Amino acid sequence: MQTTHVKSTSAATSHSNTPSPVTSMGLKVPEDAATLSSSAAAAAAAAAREGDVERPGQPGLDHNGEETTTTITTTTITTTTHSPVPCQLNLTGPEGYIEAPPQSSSALHSTMDCNYTITVYMGYGVEVQVMNVNLSEGDKVVFEDVGHMENTMLANESILMRGLVVRSHSNQISIRFHSRRSQGGSVLLRYQAFVLSCVFPLRPLYGDVSVSSLHSGGEAFFSCLSGYMLQGSSLLTCRNASTPYWSGKEPHCLAACGGLMRNVTVGRIVSPGFPSNYSNNLTCHWLLEAPQGHRLHIHFEKVALAEDDDRLLIKNGNSIDAAALYDSYEVEYLPNEGLLSTSRHLFIELTSDATGTSTGIAIRYQGFAAGHCYEPFVKYGNLTSSDNTWAVGAVVEFACDPGYTLEQGSVTIECMDPNYPQWNETEPACRAVCSGEITDSAGVVLSPNWPEAYDKGQDCIWGIHVEEDKRIMVDIQVLNIGKNDILTFYDGDDLTAKVLGQYGGSKSRFKLYTSTADVTIQFQSDPATNVYGYGNGFIVHFFEVARNDSCPELPEISNGWKSTSHPELVQGTVVTYQCYPGYQVVGAELLMCQWDLTWSGDLPSCERVVSCPDPGKVDHSRRVLSGPHFTVASTIQYICNKGFILSGNSLLTCFNRGSSGPKWNQKLPKCLPETFEPCSHPGTPTYGIPSSNKLHFQAGENLYYSCLIGHQLLGEPVLHCVPGHPSHWSGLPPVCKAHPAASDQHRLDVSTAYLRMEGAQVAFAVFIPIILLLVLVMGIYLYFSKVQRKPPHLSLSSNLPYENITGECTFDNSYETTETREYEVSI
Repeated sequence: MQTTHVKSTSAATSHSNTPSPVTSMGLKVPEDAATLSSSAAAAAAAAAREGDVERPGQPGLDHNGEETTTTITTTTITTTTHSPVPCQLNLTGPEGYIEAPPQSSSALHSTMDCNYTITVYMGYGVEVQVMNVNLSEGDKVVFEDVGHMENTMLANESILMRGLVVRSHSNQISIRFHSRRSQGGSVLLRYQAFVLSCVFPLRPLYGDVSVSSLHSGGEAFFSCLSGYMLQGSSLLTCRNASTPYWSGKEPHCLAACGGLMRNVTVGRIVSPGFPSNYSNNLTCHWLLEAPQGHRLHIHFEKVALAEDDDRLLIKNGNSIDAAALYDSYEVEYLPNEGLLSTSRHLFIELTSDATGTSTGIAIRYQGFAAGHCYEPFVKYGNLTSSDNTWAVGAVVEFACDPGYTLEQGSVTIECMDPNYPQWNETEPACRAVCSGEITDSAGVVLSPNWPEAYDKGQDCIWGIHVEEDKRIMVDIQVLNIGKNDILTFYDGDDLTAKVLGQYGGSKSRFKLYTSTADVTIQFQSDPATNVYGYGNGFIVHFFEVARNDSCPELPEISNGWKSTSHPELVQGTVVTYQCYPGYQVVGAELLMCQWDLTWSGDLPSCERVVSCPDPGKVDHSRRVLSGPHFTVASTIQYICNKGFILSGNSLLTCFNRGSSGPKWNQKLPKCLPETFEPCSHPGTPTYGIPSSNKLHFQAGENLYYSCLIGHQLLGEPVLHCVPGHPSHWSGLPPVCKAHPAASDQHRLDVSTAYLRMEGAQVAFAVFIPIILLLVLVMGIYLYFSKVQRKPPHLSLSSNLPYENITGECTFDNSYETTETREYEVSI
């Protein structure tokens, strides 16, 4: 609304006795009506109530022709729709507060739209915490990650509450706020930057990954299990970006169909797809070659071929034409002791037809020197030996992992016969058996053939018995059986006892407690079960626990000892396990008695250290390994990069120091920067400017050249001091040549100067004789003045004797006559 006062003054005449009409003017109001003050609006409203047109002080019209003054007030009311107040802020600080809407916003606006964009450094994200929230119906708050090509919504008003923390995945976040101002909705937020990181890389199937750091610059190292080859890069780096990312895709571990392995020590061959089925129409050839003077031994971990024309052949030589050591067509059972070659070569062939497939093969191979036995092996078990070089006289003792039973071979074997060294007994096998009676205070029960699939139609029963004043805690860690297969737990020593639980199919980890000192486990597999492959079955751990408020007594471990923090195994008691010299703890060293009277982890074990620890890498070097593992007698050679000199021994050898275990024979070397002689200053070209005038430059330094204005640099502008003995410059100094345009200008300047010089010479040639003549005249004058004894007098007046004579010229000619005086001087 706007009020306009119009004042009209006119002179009355006999023809007009009324004022001229005034047309109401439509006044345009700007769209931004927020600039109107509340007082102005109130005044306009009051004017509207009094009337659109006011006529104050109107005395009437004088018919006698007197002047009449009329005052007219025109009021125009315009209704304007207010647009939302724009509040756009771009924030770049590492932390701060955001108040939406800002307190400085005008109250005349019915809606409020605010957009806050927070941007931090690359490699950092934005964390926003809701400090206070007071939203009304219709208010909207949206958090979006805008650092990617596509915006991603992180949160909105539906989940907004005090204390909520929203984190971006990039270095930029946007917060949009929309509110009806009349309802007074508001939000107070606090934001701060935090370091972003790469996601943990996926571990390749049949491989492993280790990460130095997930932040920018961190590295991920990938490796494969024995028998598999890495497809892709073994090293990825976390790169800095709006969202940090790995420098490439994670690699895969695949089993190759064939290959040539030279200088073999210990390794493994698996069929493509193992432990899953191989494919049809395969023909794979592997050739194993041991070092000169060594022989080869192979051990069958798994051989499962389809019952058709699939075939495994092992030849005692380096070609398919060599004599056969094993042919799956002719031999029904695998030799538990494995196979020995008579030379340094073994040739292996696997073929499959187009009809059926199976799991395939897994073969462990090892090269060994003359005068030694091959390294024995037991799957799902471990061994200890009196001589890790397996020389004649070495004695080996075998033991199975928990849940497995030693079968077939002997527990102890010895390397005999110096002429043809061999083991006196066959290596044993460790298998998960069906049924058994167990009286240990702790142990493991595995499904038959674990981790391979159990057989159809099995009915297995295990009885577990502990001391009479104890009870048993059963920890079912893995349960993955067929839907029609049944695993039953009985709270007693036979199948007539109370059933603790009965399960089928798959179930996550859970625990059961018995009320007695006995538990019976029964497993029944359906005769028509279709469960195949690795990892199908169950793993059950059991522990003896007390009937009171203490955890069960933990057993001693072989080749180690335990210590407790409290004489009674009450809640909070910590048991520490340690191993004898030459052994290392496998598992958790510390176990704590928890609130539910269970231990915080599984029982650890002590295994003999059979290899040296990784000594690490040396800066500015690469290393060459003798084998994939740091076993006794293996070596590592360090080679420094170019420009560095080795300090220390480059070759480290792993050797056995008796009871203390394998150690490296040397400390890690260092690669120190190589020192070189400096380069002398190569000189400065004419009209050239060097970046430095020092006399000597260290190897690797650069010297930069430039030219004076008007000159052009020809040659290399940068010289590099190349390291060497002696060090030398990478080239000759450049040359500064005058620019053609500058040369023409120079010639013009020279010509001008020459002309000026020539003019000066002419002037000198004219004026010098005149000056000499004047000097001569003055000398004569002074001489005669002296001879006539008249003082020399030089009149400074220019008046002539006839100066006082006045008169007009009597000649009619209009030009002046000039008087000429001549002086003759005789010498």
